[in-house]
Amino acid sequence: MSEDSVNRPRHIAVIMDGNGRWARSRGAPRAHGHQAGFRTTRDIVEACAKLQIESLTLFAFSSENWKRPEKEVGFLLDLFLRALQSEVAKLHENKVRIQFIGDRTAFSDKLQLQMSEAEKKTLNNDGLKLAIAVNYGGRWDIVNAAKKIATDVQQGKLQVDDIDQTLFGEYISLSHLSEPDLFIRTGGEKRISNYLLWHLAYTELYFTDVLWPDFNEEEIKRAINYYSGRQRRFGKTGDQVVNNDA
Repeated sequence: MSEDSVNRPRHIAVIMDGNGRWARSRGAPRAHGHQAGFRTTRDIVEACAKLQIESLTLFAFSSENWKRPEKEVGFLLDLFLRALQSEVAKLHENKVRIQFIGDRTAFSDKLQLQMSEAEKKTLNNDGLKLAIAVNYGGRWDIVNAAKKIATDVQQGKLQVDDIDQTLFGEYISLSHLSEPDLFIRTGGEKRISNYLLWHLAYTELYFTDVLWPDFNEEEIKRAINYYSGRQRRFGKTGDQVVNNDA
């Protein structure tokens, strides 16, 4: 199948898994794997922009990752800060719009400031929409939306009967983007790990044994080709979809 004929997803969501195992297989510390994973992240962002993907959402740090050894958590947050300091200017130059989703309050003031500045700097860019999930959990996202809706009901801005799936979705992170068409998880695990629980209801799921530092442009093209061959029915029969497309 040629690249021109591929039905590309508008929005790809990724769990970038396998940095630690990649390092261990080389007799290196986990930090070495995270550094290699950062380089892969940079390459995949560039590849998605080149492939004209509209939106890319990356799971950088989950709300459960705080359970990791303190030294590793500290390294990850420091790497995240250094990545912001070194990469935002280039992303801005390439018209990438950056957004962070998740609970930022647990991060240092310095890191929160860098995140806000990156968002402000790239706010009006019209290229790839890059969302980075940090201290994020899908259950947190749903509960947070419910709290906001409850507050608006209390304040008289909403009536209970106004609440439906469409309205609820407006309070969820990434409400301004189309829902992910394709979910990719590297590293061999076959679960979604509390990631974008609301958003993935009809997303095509793609799991690969390739560890994140080894994931590259050819691998993401392979995932897109898999997506291109899927029939997305959204509750309809296959015949209905074919007839509607005819």
